[in-house]
Amino acid sequence: MDAEDYAVKLTEIIRNNNICSVTVVRMEVPCCGGIEYAVKKALQDSGKFIPWNVVTITTDGSKRL
Repeated sequence: MDAEDYAVKLTEIIRNNNICSVTVVRMEVPCCGGIEYAVKKALQDSGKFIPWNVVTITTDGSKRL
């Protein structure tokens, strides 16, 4: 996943809409870190302060907050 391309798209979505909060749901494996990075960058680049959190699903299927 090319996180930079997604960050640009997400930035525009956040800028142009009334987003109240963002929740990222990802797996704990390293390849899923790109979506978390893209969302964090998009939120920063949007210039808006929007509450956000990350829910991580472990490889055994349990949830980590």
